[in-house]
Amino acid sequence: MADFKEAPAGAAVIEKTTVWFENRFPTAFAEYKKHMSEYYAPKNFNTWYFFGSLALLVLVIQIVTGIFLVMHYKPDANLAFASVEYIMRDVPWGWLIRYMHSTGASAFFIVVYLHMFRGMLYGSYRKPRELVWIFGCMIFLALMGEAFFGYLLPWGQMSYWGAQVIVNLFAAIPFVGPDLALLIRGDYVVSDATLNRFFSFHVIALPLVLLGLVVAHLLALHDVGSNNPDGVEIKAKKDPKTGIPLDGIPFHPYYTVHDIVGVAVFLILFSAVIFFAPELGGYFLEYNNFIPADPLKTPAHIAPVWYFTPFYSMLRATTDPMVNVFVVITALATVGALLKGGFSGKAKAGVVVAGLVVIALLKVFDAKFWGVVVMGGAVIILFALPWLDRSPVKSIRYRPGWHKGLLAVFVVVFFVLGYLGIQPVSDVATLMAQVGTIFYFAFFALMPVWSRIGEFKAVPDRVTFKPH
Repeated sequence: MADFKEAPAGAAVIEKTTVWFENRFPTAFAEYKKHMSEYYAPKNFNTWYFFGSLALLVLVIQIVTGIFLVMHYKPDANLAFASVEYIMRDVPWGWLIRYMHSTGASAFFIVVYLHMFRGMLYGSYRKPRELVWIFGCMIFLALMGEAFFGYLLPWGQMSYWGAQVIVNLFAAIPFVGPDLALLIRGDYVVSDATLNRFFSFHVIALPLVLLGLVVAHLLALHDVGSNNPDGVEIKAKKDPKTGIPLDGIPFHPYYTVHDIVGVAVFLILFSAVIFFAPELGGYFLEYNNFIPADPLKTPAHIAPVWYFTPFYSMLRATTDPMVNVFVVITALATVGALLKGGFSGKAKAGVVVAGLVVIALLKVFDAKFWGVVVMGGAVIILFALPWLDRSPVKSIRYRPGWHKGLLAVFVVVFFVLGYLGIQPVSDVATLMAQVGTIFYFAFFALMPVWSRIGEFKAVPDRVTFKPH
């Protein structure tokens, strides 16, 4: 009892309650101080830094609305579609909960894409934040899995056939593919067994993984500190007396209040979509998904939801001619490595052997398999970004102007790939997707070279900040 704090005489009830809890649960208050009131963030955060907190907000929305949907949803192939209609028509405010969840799925990807783009803008993946970035990429992968498994649950036409197409892709994996696809489906076609599997993954398994990764992401971030638009490490300049970063301010109350602005704007836009355009012209909820799943009737055009379409576009772009292009690129890369020099005799032989093995593999396996590899590789390559970027500065602010232009082109290409993934297959669209796919991978593969080229600006010792 000697270590217990005492509330001052005449203290308010809320202060007495706080002291009472702090005496009995000091760990919680210590963690609050570490991660909120005594966590010093750079004072020059801008609008791009809203999206991390917004991603956390959307995660909460998805979990809460998901709990209420599960109360009425039936994971049965004969009842699933009808149960969704029951939620929409008969459950009080069920339509609102369902639209919040479906809109929230798209909102989640919007804020996560913007959050990752901010990391690319300011080099937030660079030392010492490599692990923060890796945890973030793992969250992105888990989010894609969560969205994919949830996509089947309404048991509409696009849900059913979209799942059929995506699961069949696993069958293209050599040797284990057919058995793997059978394991995922639980049957020889998408059926009631598949629905139950996807339901359990969507409701229990992946949310737990997602929550664990979010916690790891935040803990890793708070251990090394947040990046900022200047890419300056604020921990390098501290007050000699207090040890507090000179350019840091407590996350709470400054940024908790600051983020309220972003939350308010987001909720206005989020509500506008929910109440006025929940399908958003078929991009958030496809029209075919309002038709019950029919295994005997294939929709004229099958495409995934918009947030998967850039990667789906790369999958479709990987045709036999595209594989031949990969062969040529591999051969040129091998010759280029040899001409660059610096290799011993054994190393040169190793480079040649490696190049020949890759070319042989490209020709042995069919284009469908390499399409799956390309689609998966488009996400996996993001994990390597901290080691691909060799720029002497972190932030785009201090890089050459053409670096900004190249990043802008990358964004445009990504949007074009997303658009092409929604459209029906055509020769022109396939050619554009192939060019976009090559550019996407070249952007990362050649980053160790181009990120070092150009005239870089001097990075300031302290963050640049204008109070307002």
